[in-house]
Amino acid sequence: MSSAKQVSQKVGFVSLGCPKALVDSEQILTQLRAEGYEISASYQDADLVVVNTCGFIDSAVEESLDAIGEALAENGKVIVTGCLGAKEDGDVVKKAHPQVLAVTGPHALPEVMSAIHTHLPQPHDPYISLIPPQGVRLTPKHYAYVKISEGCNHRCTFCIIPSMRGDLVSRPIHQVMQEAEHLVNAGVKELLIISQDTSAYGVDVKYRTGFWQGRPVRTRLTELTQALGSLGVWVRLHYVYPYPHVNEVIPLMADGKILPYLDVPFQHASPRILKMMKRPASVENNLARIQQWRKICPDITLRSTFIVGFPGETEAEFEDLLDFLQEAQLDRVGCFTYSPVEGAVANQLPDHIPEAIKQERRARFMHRQEEISRLRLAAKVGQKMTVMIDELTENEVIARSSADAPEIDGLVYVKNAEQMQPGDFIEVQVTGSDAHDLFAVALDSDTSRHSSAH
Repeated sequence: MSSAKQVSQKVGFVSLGCPKALVDSEQILTQLRAEGYEISASYQDADLVVVNTCGFIDSAVEESLDAIGEALAENGKVIVTGCLGAKEDGDVVKKAHPQVLAVTGPHALPEVMSAIHTHLPQPHDPYISLIPPQGVRLTPKHYAYVKISEGCNHRCTFCIIPSMRGDLVSRPIHQVMQEAEHLVNAGVKELLIISQDTSAYGVDVKYRTGFWQGRPVRTRLTELTQALGSLGVWVRLHYVYPYPHVNEVIPLMADGKILPYLDVPFQHASPRILKMMKRPASVENNLARIQQWRKICPDITLRSTFIVGFPGETEAEFEDLLDFLQEAQLDRVGCFTYSPVEGAVANQLPDHIPEAIKQERRARFMHRQEEISRLRLAAKVGQKMTVMIDELTENEVIARSSADAPEIDGLVYVKNAEQMQPGDFIEVQVTGSDAHDLFAVALDSDTSRHSSAH
């Protein structure tokens, strides 16, 4: 037998788009490592490059096509996956870059691996095929995204995601919990729960009962969060539609089982616009719902996203949205101008809003929300809170509170925090604020440092 060490094939990877696409990337990377491939950090060192694309809005399409072009120029052997690959059965990519080796849609692990096997076969070597149970992750070691379902049953008129990712398919609850356990055992301190519609988890399987740790657990949001809350780490819910059963989750937040944080994409406040958007729960009284949530859990942080300049939106309807914003007093808000995505039903609606008016409305919207955010953060000055450290700098540590999801929300900048590591929980006292972030000092390090969330 030859004692020469086998040289592994190397795959470069470019991951674009939302956290759901990031999870797809992690699954592909995990499978690559399981099969003995190495992951290259550069185009030049890679034998082949995979580009996971986004195709939701025009700017994302352009970014994805540019990334594919760069990979082709720098490496030459490129496989494309992701949402852009689902547009026109891949023709959008193939027309722009006919030299790509293969094109697949999103959550297409078998198809991507098949293309890699075709163009870069890898002999099996058991010594380099071993991977950790939690798989390969693109996030820092102390937090991770967990995708609980694929696809969406809604047909919002501004969105083409169901045409690319299909209808709702919930993951078996034992698989979700097993993945969560592996992550926690590997040192992850925060689980971010994602899907296209987190509230709908289990609808497709009629909330079927599964088994975890030998006990029955229903495939349903309430039971899932109860189980996740038993793992002793931060659990944060994203993309939650305001269905009535979401109310069952709020007491878990009040009891400290999961983070008092809810990401609810309201999108608008005008009943007519919501109806034209075909948004679920469009007739619900969202203001009353928000008041109810805050009554049960006064510390709850509410994040949302909105679209301004939707076709037909009148000035009065936009003013209604500003009034809703003022009354709802949401903590974190994102705002997008309507973008006519190719294939979206809303493109056929009359009375499209001129771009200048859309941008002016967005500016007014964000100015209003900035003032709300500034006042809500100022109210936290003087408070003591637990924060998780994300990053260390020369002069301070950068952390997040329970109110802050990574990359999309604010930060807590902490002075005099010594001998800390990313993922540590420390007690701080808030000393200042601005429109987005908090500033704090660490309390006695002997008593404030924690290795877990509870």
